[in-house]
Amino acid sequence: MSDLPIDALPAAAPRRKRRGIGYFLRRHPTVAVGGGLLLVMVILSVFAPLFTVYDPIRIDPGMRLKPPSAEHWFGTDQYGRDIFSRTLYGGRVSLLVGISVALVATVAGIVLGLLSGYVRMLDAVIMRTMDGLMAIPSILLAIAMMSIMRASITLIVIAIAITELPRVVRLVRSLVLGIKEQTYVHAAIAIGNRTPRLLRRHILPNIVPPLIVQATFIFAVAVMIEATLSFLGVGTPPEIPSWGNIIAESRIFVMIAFWTILFPGLFLAVMVLAINILGDGLRDMLDPRLARRM
Repeated sequence: MSDLPIDALPAAAPRRKRRGIGYFLRRHPTVAVGGGLLLVMVILSVFAPLFTVYDPIRIDPGMRLKPPSAEHWFGTDQYGRDIFSRTLYGGRVSLLVGISVALVATVAGIVLGLLSGYVRMLDAVIMRTMDGLMAIPSILLAIAMMSIMRASITLIVIAIAITELPRVVRLVRSLVLGIKEQTYVHAAIAIGNRTPRLLRRHILPNIVPPLIVQATFIFAVAVMIEATLSFLGVGTPPEIPSWGNIIAESRIFVMIAFWTILFPGLFLAVMVLAINILGDGLRDMLDPRLARRM
């Protein structure tokens, strides 16, 4: 037995606090809520065949405008088609367009923004081009493209991505202009790093967090624009169910069959809300200083 007094014995090391799911939920509730809602929407849309037995384009005149029931959870439309199955399948279009536009606009915006912010000779050319693109409304550009070529999801993605590209380019450029004046960047240049390596290793990693938040915003905007274009009849082809054309086809029956518009509209609102909540949560999580100031 040691003769050392108790006070002289080393104190027990404090137990390290385990950070599990509960800690994350308390720390970032908006990310959890937004991500959870979006995950539910993704599961319902991607695995739609598992949740419904009805073909979304199958016409059944004998079941026209039936209210919600145990057989048809969301009722039927003017052609007897099941609204529940059409709503679930319609989510696939919104997810495809939103994710595609966010990826295309973000990747292209990173390349152009890096060149604009770091290569002085290209800055004026790229930014004046972006200013011109910002003057073109997405809806008008999509309508013009649809009038020239056949309506398709690819054209919708291109039209929306072109008009959302300037937002990413301007963000990346502003971040690069601030980062390239940092001491570590000058040190990397002094030891012989070439421009491609400098951009890839020292500048790009430091602009990723704001870009993630911006991508969620573009995702939500793309979903809304796609629904608007489909509602106007210049978006998704009529044979492909989407929330926009479901609402457009049923709007004249809203006084006698409100459910034909109610449920697709609710799904659209929930998806956009979930994306925006997720974006706000990611902003606070990736930039704690901004969250404290707010």
